[in-house]
Amino acid sequence: MTNDTARPTAVLVSVQLPGVGDTDHAADLAELGRLVHTLGYDVVATVSQRRTALAASAVLGEGKLKELAAITGGEGVVPSGAPEVKNKARARWKAESGEGDADAPDEEDDAADDGFDAPPQKATFVVVDHEISPSQARNLERATGAEVLDRTGVIVEIFHRHAKSREAKLEVEIARLNYVAPRLREGGGGADRQRGGIGGKGAGESALELDKRKIRDRIAELRQELERIQKEQSTRRALRQSARRVALVGYTNAGKSSLMRALTGSDVLIADKLFATLDTTVRAIHPETKPRLLVSDTVGFIKKLPHDLVASFRSTLDEALEAGLLLYVADASDPTFRSQLEVTRSTLAEIGADVVPSRLLLNKVDRLDASARSELAREYPEAIQLSAKDGADIAALRETIIAFFEASMVEAELVVPYSKQKLVAEIYEGAQVLSEEYDEAGARVRIKADPTTVARLESLIAR
Repeated sequence: MTNDTARPTAVLVSVQLPGVGDTDHAADLAELGRLVHTLGYDVVATVSQRRTALAASAVLGEGKLKELAAITGGEGVVPSGAPEVKNKARARWKAESGEGDADAPDEEDDAADDGFDAPPQKATFVVVDHEISPSQARNLERATGAEVLDRTGVIVEIFHRHAKSREAKLEVEIARLNYVAPRLREGGGGADRQRGGIGGKGAGESALELDKRKIRDRIAELRQELERIQKEQSTRRALRQSARRVALVGYTNAGKSSLMRALTGSDVLIADKLFATLDTTVRAIHPETKPRLLVSDTVGFIKKLPHDLVASFRSTLDEALEAGLLLYVADASDPTFRSQLEVTRSTLAEIGADVVPSRLLLNKVDRLDASARSELAREYPEAIQLSAKDGADIAALRETIIAFFEASMVEAELVVPYSKQKLVAEIYEGAQVLSEEYDEAGARVRIKADPTTVARLESLIAR
């Protein structure tokens, strides 16, 4: 078993841009630290700087770059014409696939902090809390001697490790390849070209061009397979179309999976780490109702989530788009939950799910005192305050969900001829049966169901 001393070490790097307050900046860094910890690294230091923009060459100004290099054991400068460090992005992709600027001015001083002491253990990774260009990453690697990841790279790698279903794995691989492709570059020792053309004439493709073409071809293959799987998923969702569905949505680690387990009694994964859930899980609410009420646990959101990942996981978010009720889950004990809630709402708005009826659940209130809960009640009077650990809170939430769907239900009487008695079982499955009587016409079943279900059952009887 691997112990903590064997874990890779990382230093966090962030630039506080204009318009970003100290609280939000600290929260972003703390979240990046949790992402890095989820990835399996230990954070040994943090380097932060206020700037009007990221430095074009290496993110940080000269002084802070030297401070960063003291933590990693690098030189702290970007030497002109220096040999490339090993292209680890390209090497990693080839191993997994089987294939064998002038700086912007600082707002504050550009010197390293007085009295700065580098940690005794050198950091082997530099993790930047921004999406940076391949050239910025390359220059940071040269100056620090460490491998560089940006926030997007960390998230993509976490998604890659946590994906379980075939659909999620395909979506993550597409996102990873899209991330890796622009970061490939030629290795040292010259860029040998493949012999090209008929008869071997012409320069042909360089090794880099060949790698990029292989990535494009691989992405095309993955998209075709993903499209087939998504068609199957659409068919399954169509079969559940008449079912009453609730989708749990919210920021990563807000407690959605804990609520899912409490509401359904299922053994869904619960872990105190970011992106523990990537695959949509659907279970019936427990104790079961008639008709059945399904609950979906969806992938969590996060600030600065790369647009490519939002697009690639759109299919998993279809559960939210097609649900009858969205439950927005927020960790009320997190002081930044308001901005997290805004991230969730804006992301769902991108796929048009903001029009779905919703309720706000302020989770983990067991961590708050009475005055904090009273303040939340004044700020969010319509929200449901609860703790996924409190059985009474879960029971009340279950009744609230049931009441929401029953409010739209109507009563109707269906007459099922004796020649179609098999439909009676389907009626019991899809509606609340209030009474059942038999006469010369057949079974007279009085039901309570939503209008769509009533219309569907009437259509089946009329055929």
